[in-house]
Amino acid sequence: MMDDRHTISAGGIAATIKADGAELCSLTTAGGLELLWQAGPEWPRHAPWLFPIVGRLKNDQLRHRGKTYPLTQHGFARDLRFDWLEQTTQSCTLQLTDSEATRARYPFAFRLTIAFRVGAENLEAKVEIENPGEEILLASFGAHPAFNWPLTPGASKQDSVLIFTEDETAPIRRLSGGLMRPEPEPSPIQGNMLTLSERLFEEDAIILDAPRSTVLSYIGPGGPGLSVGWEGFRELGIWSKPSGAPFLCIEPWRGYASPVGFDGEFIDKPGLMHIAPGTAETLALRIKAHEAI
Repeated sequence: MMDDRHTISAGGIAATIKADGAELCSLTTAGGLELLWQAGPEWPRHAPWLFPIVGRLKNDQLRHRGKTYPLTQHGFARDLRFDWLEQTTQSCTLQLTDSEATRARYPFAFRLTIAFRVGAENLEAKVEIENPGEEILLASFGAHPAFNWPLTPGASKQDSVLIFTEDETAPIRRLSGGLMRPEPEPSPIQGNMLTLSERLFEEDAIILDAPRSTVLSYIGPGGPGLSVGWEGFRELGIWSKPSGAPFLCIEPWRGYASPVGFDGEFIDKPGLMHIAPGTAETLALRIKAHEAI
């Protein structure tokens, strides 16, 4: 019987993944620095996957073909055990499929496969969402990795920055009661740089609904740092708790919370993938560690 957790490593970088939620729960550099938040009392997760929704539906209810299903924020994948398909020294693959329990909350057939692989300095997670059913699969998917903030113990949180590869000065979006507000707001990003502070998150996550960048760097004072890159994702959330929690979430999304006031059929919800029977959507997340930048 395979273990509940599996560690992969290459070139000094090591990543530990657990079967529950297929969740990355440790990512250390060649120098032994832990980059990932270790699920403290402020937030009991590390890097959950968000499926089959990102964010919240109005009243936590999914409406499909005249029926109503209870589906809470970010869906259920993060709370379910995945099956191991492969475990090697440098890679592992896990899979979650629909069941009677999932169909009571989400009436679609699906096959969700997540494959992790490490290289000399980076971790890659490839995601495949397959539709084995006979109707269109309606879904969203999000990555939600939480990194230590600051990355270096004892450093100042206010000395950390995010640097995008492109200028990101377009208005951002915010949430109200977990739902997307209709009005965009001025961006706190100056050019391609966001100077981090706890007050940025007093109104919940910062949401870029059409980021120009597909890579950003998270840099502490004098290094170390890391970069997060993505493929197939269309939105980006940046989140922490404003109460002094020592983590920062960098979250590529494919989809987002229901707009305030939306209460229609799930098929009409903005931001969903429409995956035809017998086809799949693929996404990728890459995290590269830097001892210094």
